[in-house]
Order: sequence, then structure tokens, then C-alpha cells
Amino acid sequence: MKIAIIGLGLIGGSLGRTIVKKTNDQVYAFDVDKKAMLAGRLLSAYHEELTDENIKEMDVVFFSLYPEVLEKALIEYCPKLKKGCLVLDGCGNKRRVVRQMKELSSIYPDLKFISTHPMAGREFSGVSHSTATLFEKASMILVPVKAELRTISWLKEYSLCLGFGSVAITSAEKHDEIIAFTSQLAHLVSSSYIKSQTAEQFMGFSAGSFRDMTRVARLSPEMWAQLTVDNSDFLVKEIDSIIANLEDYKNALKDKDLDKMKKLLSDGNEKKLISEKMRRSKGNDAK
Repeated sequence: MKIAIIGLGLIGGSLGRTIVKKTNDQVYAFDVDKKAMLAGRLLSAYHEELTDENIKEMDVVFFSLYPEVLEKALIEYCPKLKKGCLVLDGCGNKRRVVRQMKELSSIYPDLKFISTHPMAGREFSGVSHSTATLFEKASMILVPVKAELRTISWLKEYSLCLGFGSVAITSAEKHDEIIAFTSQLAHLVSSSYIKSQTAEQFMGFSAGSFRDMTRVARLSPEMWAQLTVDNSDFLVKEIDSIIANLEDYKNALKDKDLDKMKKLLSDGNEKKLISEKMRRSKGNDAK
């Protein structure tokens, strides 16, 4: 099978390295950044460069691009693809790209479209920080747009073969609603937390909790600005919720209400235990 990866960043590069390592499929890649292409070649993220000539031979094309760049790339590349080619993307939001994929599927009825979200990442970006193990035990989310059941089933099994721990199939609306909480809110909270003046004095006074809270404050501002603004409706609701919860803690502290603080912390602890139990019980179901 011939697989093309357009965009050799952290995700695209890691996907290429994983496919090269774990399968016999041929990987073709393209990035406008020649340095990324060179690094990808040295890291074995692909076998051959993707060109206007060989793109007609691809069975699968995976776009690993920022949302705004993706829209232009889909318009550019879809006319060049062969009948039956499977078009995938890895964007962090789904409603916008799925709308475009639906429009393109009516223009190019011989193409298949599934929007995906590999739930993995690092605080570093770029192909130089890619790894062939980035997706180990991670979750792959699939949002089918236009593809028969056997294609969806194949992509699910292929994802598991690449090392993903689970595969979830959902709608674009549900994806964006949940991702606002599980991913985007976490990045904004981390970014807000590290802005405290006290953070400048952390040396010698920090342990695991500080590292955990600040890890995802290191990010790509361009990418995360696009993702958060694009999903602002769901994200604003989550921000309102966390502000309300923090107000409860603040009021308990101002009132020096020990019982209230114990209750708030107990509730949070219980929520965490419940979420861990759900994760363990449903982990296998997601496969």
C-alpha cells in the first residue's frame, strides 16, 4: 500500500516513522519546509518524496496541517487523487474540516473521507522531535465523513496495528465538545498558571505537581491559537465552569471555612476516582 503524508511536523513525522517501522507500506511525504524534509529523510519518516506525478498512485493521503492550511491543501490535492483514495486529516477540531470534507465528497464522489485525531503529542514540535513510539497506547479518534463500513473497520484495525491503544468513533460535534475539556482547556489552564509571578521563584520549591501543571504551557502558539478560537463556543463553556469552581474554592478560603474546603476537595477527589474507574472499565470497549 502507498501512503502519503502531507506535513512533516511532530504528528506527521511520528506517523511516518511508525508506519515505516511497523509495516511494509511505502510512505511518501511532502512539506514546504525543505529542512523538515531532510530531517524526515534522516529519521526514516518516509521512503520517497511525494510529487505531482506519484500522488496519483496513493491509496491513502494523510494531511497533518494547521486548519487554515488544510483547507487550501484539500482543495489543491483532491483533484489529483485516484479513484478510491482514502483522505484523512489529523486536525484537533473536527466540525470545520468535516464540513469541508462533506462538500468535497460531493465534488469528488470517488474519494473516501475520514477525519481523524491521533490523541498524542509532546511539549515539543517539529519532525526533529518525532518518535516512532508517540502513538503507543494512545487513543485514535475517527469521524467518518464518507466511507463504507469496511474502510472504517480497516482504519480501526490499522490504527491498532500501529500501536494505538484504542479507537473511538464519534461525530464532529461530540469530538469538539469533549476535546474542549480534555485537551484545549488543559492547555489554557497551564498557560494561565505559569503566568503567576511566583512561578519565577519555583527553583527548589517544586516537584511533580508543578511539572504536571506546566508541561503543556509549552506549545505552538500559532497552532493552539487556531484550535482554541475555532472551538471557542465549547471552550468558553468549559472556562466558565472552571472559573465557577475556582470561585467556590476562593470563597471557602476567604471565609476560612475548613468544612467547606474539605467538602470541595473531597468532591474533586471523588470525581477523579470515578473518572479513573470509567477509564479502566471502558478502555477495552473503545477498541
